[in-house]
Amino acid sequence: MRENQRIAKEIVEAVGGEENIRSVAHCATRLRIMVNDKEKVDQEKVESIDKVKGAFYNSGQYQVILGTGTVNRIFEEVEKLGITGKSKSDQSETVKQEQKAWKRAIRSFGDVFVPIIPVLVATGLFMGLRGLVMQPEILGWFGLTPADISENFILFTQVLTDTAFIFLPALVTWSTFRVFGGTPVIGLVLGLMLVSPSLPNAWAVAGQDINPIMFLDFIPVVGYQGSVLPAFIAGIIGAKLEQKIRKRVPEALDLIVTPFLTLLVMITLALFIVGPIFHVVEDYILKGTVAVLSWPLGVSGLIIGFFNQIIVVTGVHHIFNLMEIKLLEQYGFNAYNAIVTSAVAAQGGAALAVGLKTKSKKLKALALPSSFSAFLGITEPAIFGVNLRYGKPFIMGLIGGGVGGFAAALLGLKATGMAITVIPGTLLYLNNQIIGYLFVNILAIAVAFMLTWVFGFSDKKDLVQ
Repeated sequence: MRENQRIAKEIVEAVGGEENIRSVAHCATRLRIMVNDKEKVDQEKVESIDKVKGAFYNSGQYQVILGTGTVNRIFEEVEKLGITGKSKSDQSETVKQEQKAWKRAIRSFGDVFVPIIPVLVATGLFMGLRGLVMQPEILGWFGLTPADISENFILFTQVLTDTAFIFLPALVTWSTFRVFGGTPVIGLVLGLMLVSPSLPNAWAVAGQDINPIMFLDFIPVVGYQGSVLPAFIAGIIGAKLEQKIRKRVPEALDLIVTPFLTLLVMITLALFIVGPIFHVVEDYILKGTVAVLSWPLGVSGLIIGFFNQIIVVTGVHHIFNLMEIKLLEQYGFNAYNAIVTSAVAAQGGAALAVGLKTKSKKLKALALPSSFSAFLGITEPAIFGVNLRYGKPFIMGLIGGGVGGFAAALLGLKATGMAITVIPGTLLYLNNQIIGYLFVNILAIAVAFMLTWVFGFSDKKDLVQ
């Protein structure tokens, strides 16, 4: 705890002190600081602080990379120093003034889905562990067969693996209301209404076990178990509607009237207009994604593996969360993750080559930990701290990602979850895929490492003293 207090103080001092900070927020891996004067930020001092894996400006924010988990603790200590903390959504209002419309939209999309990802990661891990435990070879160690597993145990595992997806619309509407200025609990209830057991179950309707309720003989009304886009759109409209209602309702009646009218209007819109329309849109997005991932001869893996980290650099990669969530919800697996993990591993391989080849102690001290961070699934330190700084290592990492992605597509690897890659990602491939998963990661790392060692970096040109 004391160490985190010290780090928080050092970060504040390095960015120019409290008087130079307008607001502080954080995402999954980065501390996001809005500063008054960029000239007062001491970049070298920031990057030399313990646990800091890199720092850079993006979209009007000074972003300090700390990593998953660590960033939450450091943020808490910064707030204890008396510096005003803002939610990422509040801070985004300032950032929006410096962004184009399409970037604002994608940022908001990411703000909604990033808080949901941890529970989906946990669900994916549960799926992977169940796949491991249910393998005949594993059961054989204990003298069991799949037929010996009790129905109660299967039911228990289904609670772990199915709950998040059954109530996914509730998670989405809760987070969307939070981001767009509504009351999160109203969003949560709206989402629960979308999966009410009183409605025909979406999966049962898809399996033709039951029929949807036909309103006015042409509007199909069903539950929205596992749906994302209808809940997301309903959440945006609902949050804005709540704000408008609250402005017009007397304070004495706000507690009763605002949630009543918001839920009444929104469940009507969601079931009869928003749901039917955007469910079709969502279905086309899913079909398009599957079509791309199904391109023959590993072409999809080659393209996605090469370009993935370029998209990460732009900061708009969170838009693919919807795609991965729908793949998992619809099919129970995620082929996109298997390709992306190669892109992540390759950037780590390139940074590792720089770290081992350079004679600069400073660069070595930066590159080696950054490569390890990439192998844990966090590429920002390797990309912004090393590979992009010298240019060629980043390109060699892209090539390694393309080669690894190509192999992943050819092998048909399919993750049981999302959002974790490389070493932590092994937990998503325990269902007889682990050898193939290790192969594509090692291949990506090896290609990026060798290309960087031979062609991508030389102390004679790039030495940092």
